[in-house]
Amino acid sequence: MSDKQSKQEQVLFFIWAQSLVATLGSLFFSEIMNFIPCELCWYQRILMYPLVIIYGVAVIKKDIKVGFPGIILSGIGIVVSGYHYLIQKLPSLNEAGASCGIVPCNVEYINYFGFMTIPFLALAAFIIIFVLHLTLILQQRRHNQ
Repeated sequence: MSDKQSKQEQVLFFIWAQSLVATLGSLFFSEIMNFIPCELCWYQRILMYPLVIIYGVAVIKKDIKVGFPGIILSGIGIVVSGYHYLIQKLPSLNEAGASCGIVPCNVEYINYFGFMTIPFLALAAFIIIFVLHLTLILQQRRHNQ
């Protein structure tokens, strides 16, 4: 096994670990802290939870190509969680979040340091997953040329 392949497998494992931590974090907030997820939170969960399985299989098979659906889901997740975060933080969009569903999407259950909310945490996880996956793809393309 080459050193380059070993580093790629480590990055792939880190992507899987990131998706697992994000999934467990969302379950912690809803099941232990009893925060009721809003509609946009559910969409983010729908996009994040399968990543644990997708990247878990990719880690086991040691093949980034198996994880290709993950980059699509994480890209969509960036858009959804970014929009959700903007609903919480921009006064002009805050009204839109009030009519989101049974639980308003502009509710901030947590707000650490004045900016770190649950959608922000999801956004950070999706960005980390997307960027790391993209770097693996670009490294493979450079290696194959």
